[in-house]
Amino acid sequence: MNSIDFVTLEVADTAAAARFYSTAFGLDSAQVRLRGSQAPTTGFRGFTLSLVVSQPGNVDALVGAAREAGATVLKPASKSLWGYGGVVQAPDGTIWQIATSAKKDTRPVTRDVDEIVLLLGVEDVKASKQFYVGQGLTVGKSFGGKYVEFAAGPGTVKLSLYKRRALAKVAGVPADGSGSHRIVLSGATSPFSDPDGFVWESTVPVPQAG
Repeated sequence: MNSIDFVTLEVADTAAAARFYSTAFGLDSAQVRLRGSQAPTTGFRGFTLSLVVSQPGNVDALVGAAREAGATVLKPASKSLWGYGGVVQAPDGTIWQIATSAKKDTRPVTRDVDEIVLLLGVEDVKASKQFYVGQGLTVGKSFGGKYVEFAAGPGTVKLSLYKRRALAKVAGVPADGSGSHRIVLSGATSPFSDPDGFVWESTVPVPQAG
């Protein structure tokens, strides 16, 4: 395994969630899929998904579309040292960061998404890094025990690791939470759970007997 092929969000109402993601972000089922679930979950689920775009105007367009579609704005889009971005929470509870490293618009505004990044909030970044290296992922960037980014191929979801409390602060929510993460990761691997309880499923077809 060398990347996440797609992620599956577990939601209470799949039809409503599908409408939201299509309307707000224009997402199809290639990288983000939906599955019905009533598993108990409270507070911060331990992850965020990021939509990386090319310019600030695209951030504003996506944040605005998400708000109009029913999302809650956790952090209004604003400038920072690294670029420009905002945070919204979808009606199903998933937290989305929408960001760009660009400082200004250089082309017509669109809602095109360049990359999807899954940030897992983990208790021990170094330990989780070694765990995922053992599963076959390649480290792209690493900043000690604070942040790790794994390499990802075109059309896949990039995986990053961040301290749980630091990620919750970035998202604008308390770090406390319990119950289901309400997300499943899928890749070319045998099924497993990581040290923080995030579940992976296999995209490799099971050989048919006979």
